[in-house]
Amino acid sequence: MNAHDPLETLFDVQQGANIPLPPALASRYGRLAFPTRAGRPCVIGNFVTTLDGVVSLNVPGQSGGGPISGFNPHDRMLMGLLRAVADAVIVGAGTLRAVSRHLWTAAYIYPSLTDSYNELRAALGKTSPPLNVIVTASGMIDLNLRVFQSGEVPVLIVTTSEGARHLRAHELPRWVHVEAVREAGAISAGQVLEAVSAARQSDILLVEGGPQLIGDFFAERCLDELFLTLAPQVAGRDGSSERPGLVAGKQFAPEHAMWGTLVSVKRAESHLFLRYAFGDDAEERMRNHNL
Repeated sequence: MNAHDPLETLFDVQQGANIPLPPALASRYGRLAFPTRAGRPCVIGNFVTTLDGVVSLNVPGQSGGGPISGFNPHDRMLMGLLRAVADAVIVGAGTLRAVSRHLWTAAYIYPSLTDSYNELRAALGKTSPPLNVIVTASGMIDLNLRVFQSGEVPVLIVTTSEGARHLRAHELPRWVHVEAVREAGAISAGQVLEAVSAARQSDILLVEGGPQLIGDFFAERCLDELFLTLAPQVAGRDGSSERPGLVAGKQFAPEHAMWGTLVSVKRAESHLFLRYAFGDDAEERMRNHNL
């Protein structure tokens, strides 16, 4: 299967208004819809994991999602699609360090579909790239990275007062904004969402990690949907280094198990593309599907 082949839809119970995908995207992905949220954006996550639950090999130069998916073109196409519909892409400082040359845009992850991604954003009335949101409590990040210096994307750094003092000691480009949401300590998912909503009116927010950040969004029940690519490899763990799973820093089961409702299953050869709903509307989706 090559990058131009469509994903095979095995299961689909999507609700809501269809996203107007251009032909090149519609032919590859199929139908895409998101349920509407009253007075707030829809918050989605996107991750890729191995069969044994590893989301990062935690090896220098191989800590991103590419080695996990095998640089699968359909996974990258989907990453681009979700970035194309998002008003902001949210990542933690650990993810920034793991893929330090990255820009969180559709065109960056899948350049050959740039025109289609741009056409989609235009159809959705999104006239600029998604806001790249970096979450860092300490503010100890490299401000010389491309995401901050190139001017290709607007950037919001969500931090603490202590972190903001460190960041503002440097000369920041005009397209980089710093928002302190608390004096010190861990930043909550709710505080991140408040800062993003204040910076940009949004319909869809995309969280791309890492495990600590997505764990906060799960714990505070701020995540509406999860797009999860299951790659057909077993990475293994031998204790010599941490190989994190989807969530870090939080424990839910058995007392507070976090159950999702399957929305969609798509396939590209041995890769599976899963979509789960969480929160208040998950059971409603299944009730509507079973009517």
